[in-house]
Formats: sequence, C-alpha cells, structure tokens
Amino acid sequence: MDRALRSRLQARFGLELHGEIRQRNDETELRIGAGDVVDVLRALHDEPAFDFAILADLAGVDTGREMQVVYHLWSQSTNDWLRVIVEGLSRDDPRIASATFLWKGAEWMERETYDMFGIVFEGNRDLRRIYMPPDYTSFPLRKDFYLADDSARSPGAGVRHMERTHSPAEAGEAPLRSGTGT
Repeated sequence: MDRALRSRLQARFGLELHGEIRQRNDETELRIGAGDVVDVLRALHDEPAFDFAILADLAGVDTGREMQVVYHLWSQSTNDWLRVIVEGLSRDDPRIASATFLWKGAEWMERETYDMFGIVFEGNRDLRRIYMPPDYTSFPLRKDFYLADDSARSPGAGVRHMERTHSPAEAGEAPLRSGTGT
C-alpha cells in the first residue's frame, strides 16, 4: 500500500472525494462526482506530484441504480496505478466531459463506452457507434438491455440465422429408416 500517494490524493482532492481512498495491492482507488471530473483529471495529469500521463483504460459501468465511468491511470514517474471512479451519472441521460483534452487516445475508449452503455462524452469530436450498426437503438452492456425486445426492432426482424429452427431441406413424409443395416 502506497501511503504517500494516498496522503497526497487526500490533501489535494479532499473536498471532491466521495468516500475513502481505497488501496489494495498496487492499485489505489478514488471516487468523485461527474462535475469534478475535468478538474481532477487535469490535476492528476498535469501536476508533478501525480504525473498520471498514461490513460491505460476507460470503461463504463451500470450498477443498476446509476451509471459510472472508470479511468485507469498510470504515473510514469512513480509507477503508481490509480483507478478513478466517476459516479452518480443519470441512467436516463448519462453525460460526462470528454477526457480527450488530456489523452487523445481516450476518443476510441469513449466511443466504445458510448456504444455499449450510452454514456455521452461531451467534447468528443467523433462520438458515434464503433461496434453496433449506426441505426441500433440500444446499448448492449446496460443492465436494462433485453435482447429479445431489441432484436425485434433490428433490420433482421428479431431472428438471427443461428437462432432459427430449420427442418431438414429434403424431409418428406417418409418414415425414418430403422437400423437394419440396409
């Protein structure tokens, strides 16, 4: 556990934190609100005390009650890993500021999160579907996603070829042969 990092984070972001800073093995975790994401990420990236210059991953989370965005950061000067959980996003219209102003590579991660969870990253210049077709109306990794309802609205009319039941192509009314060896 890196107590020095924990105390630096607590001193710098004490008012923005939602709960305790948690540490397990080599990773530290802090929780903030969506309104603080720009200031906190900028400080973590730019201030020499932190120097989290690497955005290793960005992902969405649907807890069933709210949406979250999780950033996994790495500091090249201290070798610290930091998980920043932004909580409290509305399930009806989840929106958060884009992180592309700090990490250009966040654009693709934000697109993936938008495509799978419907979280809108305001300021992302190319926020569009990356896996699903452009006319797809649902978000597959949300807890309220139901395949049957969603696929019924898709161009495939609700049935994918692998889900169809097929009769043998040349089946007639003839009885099946018995195992008589003929």
